[in-house]
Amino acid sequence: MIKRKDRKTLRKKRHFRIRNKISGTPDRPRMAVYRSEKNIYVQVIDDHKGHTLAQASTLDREIRDSVSKTWSQEAAHAVGKLVAQRASDQGITEVVFDRGGFQYMGRVKKLAEGAREAGLKF
Repeated sequence: MIKRKDRKTLRKKRHFRIRNKISGTPDRPRMAVYRSEKNIYVQVIDDHKGHTLAQASTLDREIRDSVSKTWSQEAAHAVGKLVAQRASDQGITEVVFDRGGFQYMGRVKKLAEGAREAGLKF
């Protein structure tokens, strides 16, 4: 009998493969994305120190109040803009984008576009 691996395991394998190639530095931190069924989370991380420099998610009050559904592409776009604004407050202009093993489409793509619109370069 052929057993299929579940999606979560396959995504984690993809993420580890990506993480072997990229890491965040103080000059160019890593922007890590996690997408759950109802929310999307993003952190700007300096991997050398192991510190989170900026973060945003659909659970933030300003995002929740401005969008009707937290699992929409519109909400992901707003999260991208918010994290870019918080990162620029810290003096961060360039990041390395870590899609976390998720496909670069839908909510992940809208988050990246929102961050680029707000001034982050990657």
